[in-house]
Amino acid sequence: MRTRICLHWKARPKTRLEEFRPLAYLSLMAVREILTVPNPTLKEVSKPVDTVDEELRSLMDDMLDSMYAADGIGLAAIQIGVPKRVIVMDLDWGNGERNPRYFVNPVLSDPSENTLPYEEGCLSVPTYFDEVERPDRIRIDYLDYDGKPKTEIAEGMFAVCIQHEMDHLEGVLFIDHLSRLKRQRAVQKVKKLVKQREQDNAA
Repeated sequence: MRTRICLHWKARPKTRLEEFRPLAYLSLMAVREILTVPNPTLKEVSKPVDTVDEELRSLMDDMLDSMYAADGIGLAAIQIGVPKRVIVMDLDWGNGERNPRYFVNPVLSDPSENTLPYEEGCLSVPTYFDEVERPDRIRIDYLDYDGKPKTEIAEGMFAVCIQHEMDHLEGVLFIDHLSRLKRQRAVQKVKKLVKQREQDNAA
């Protein structure tokens, strides 16, 4: 089985994860611009966070607001130009509910030998989707919104999503798992989309 997940993310006979309806209150939130390929910042390796303080929590709030505004379910700090090892996620967002999750300095370990094929997408590679296989179960250690250490076993879509976002912290996008030709096609598609948006905004 394959599902589309959009973090902008396919693991049910193709389920899209990232394209959900924004709500009216989003206009009141601190929404930041999400970088798109081929912006070189997206290839930077993010740095560990020293402490979870009010400044970092403000960053995480902005990340969440930006993710919701873009109809996403996951976002790494580097996607808004901040090279810190921080991820936000909400896998319930598509159901009209809010269940935000925060991951600071996440570390993955003990991946399952079993893999799942998901047709992934990304807010930094808008409108482009392709299949990537990842372990369907993995351990994650991290600090939460309050700086408390947590350990979880992520399975299924959660496992795939957290691995997708962890890639961002290493300067890797999901298209980097694809062939060179597919990567080139994805980047060109995004360039055309961005150019068209700029022309529309200028009109």
